Amino acid sequence: MTPLPPLILASASPRRRELLRLLGYPFRAVPSNAPEPPFTGGDPAEYAVELARAKARQVAAGRKRPAAVLGADTVVVLDQQVFGKPRDEAEAAAMLRALSGRTHRVITGLVLIDPGAGEEAAAVQTAVTFRPLTPEQIARYVATGEPLDKAGAYAIQGRGAALVTGLEGCYFNVVGLPVATVAEMLARRGYPVL
Repeated sequence: MTPLPPLILASASPRRRELLRLLGYPFRAVPSNAPEPPFTGGDPAEYAVELARAKARQVAAGRKRPAAVLGADTVVVLDQQVFGKPRDEAEAAAMLRALSGRTHRVITGLVLIDPGAGEEAAAVQTAVTFRPLTPEQIARYVATGEPLDKAGAYAIQGRGAALVTGLEGCYFNVVGLPVATVAEMLARRGYPVL
């Protein structure tokens, strides 16, 4: 039997590394420096997949030996407006004001590049409902610094959990990596995961 190529996660995210570890298969994380062009319209799920594809391809192209490379990118969508990571505290507060008291979608695009089997892509969506937030609550949360490197300006696995009143779909998707979907993608390639 041919040995499986090593698995690489094209990400610098500690949250994605932590979630991929749940599957119990060894991997290496290699940050991608692929550019992230802004959303200019169209399907937000396709946009998330294209960002994930760019990350995976950039890391795969830098390899001397074949490897399976997993790219992921998460975006928050409200009324067809895509929220990535806020540039500063003011933008984080604006995102949280927009999400306050409403239901939005969290979409993670996934692309797995396998040297023997090509590319496989998926987009996983989760609906998240926020409680109504006062300006003071938003200011206090932004002051923690937690929103500044998170899509949509919140971390459901952190203090941002206090903002969420409901969730429909995969919780891990909101954290940044839909574990069950990744497990299915890897299993189709022969990786021994549950």
